[in-house]
Amino acid sequence: MYKLISHSLAVILGAALIAAGFNLFLIPHKLLSGGVSGLSMLTGYFTSFSISTMYLVYNIPLLIAGLFLLGKRYIGLSILSVVTTTWFIALIPVPAKMLAQDALLASVFGGVLVGLGAGISFRAGGSSGGFDILGSLVTKYRDFPVGSVIVVLNTLVVLAMGYLNGEWNLALASMVSIYLSGKVVDYIHISHVKVTLFIITNQTDAMLEKLLGLPRGVTLIKTEGAFSHKEKDMLMTVTTKYELAELREIIKATDPTAFVNIVETVGVMGSFRRS
Repeated sequence: MYKLISHSLAVILGAALIAAGFNLFLIPHKLLSGGVSGLSMLTGYFTSFSISTMYLVYNIPLLIAGLFLLGKRYIGLSILSVVTTTWFIALIPVPAKMLAQDALLASVFGGVLVGLGAGISFRAGGSSGGFDILGSLVTKYRDFPVGSVIVVLNTLVVLAMGYLNGEWNLALASMVSIYLSGKVVDYIHISHVKVTLFIITNQTDAMLEKLLGLPRGVTLIKTEGAFSHKEKDMLMTVTTKYELAELREIIKATDPTAFVNIVETVGVMGSFRRS
């Protein structure tokens, strides 16, 4: 229950940051954030519909699809994010005087805020809705960074906007915002980054008992010290950077004298739990 509450609060904070990025920096310059939010902005710029309402409407079918394919907890937090983002967009006033007079500067600050909010939602186990859900579907079955997937999808929307209304300066500035958002998401949401741990320990049984309780496989390798000629056990496991902190605590608590070599893994073939 405590974890659910903390994750829900994190999602609400992320929603506030996303809405602040929209209303304080992107919308005053009629910039797009791309994806579903970009579609809602386009609709709001050229019709009488409010951006907050269209943001909610456009997200509903994606949330329904994700409910069947991504799990109830993930979509539950995503629904919370979409609803609270909609509320914050309606609540936070668009300033009469622009905070950033330059459109490129506004795209930078807006993109960072939106990426920070979306990244926090991902770390909490949900998403900010929209193309984030499509990105999660792709990364569930293919080993791609979430932020990069979202950048590609959102860039297509912005290019379409530039082609349709001829505002290429705004389209290019929007692409800067989207690129920065994706990079910030990848910096915060690091579950796609794999690392391999080589653990040399004298507490093999105790270490294995702890490590095998995690959703990762462990390989036991017999080794011999080149200087001492003593036989030792080396445990090898591949995990994600997101789970690395927990793994470090387990190793320290089980065998503080263990020698651990941590290397970043370029790729993984075969069976590897991605979620």
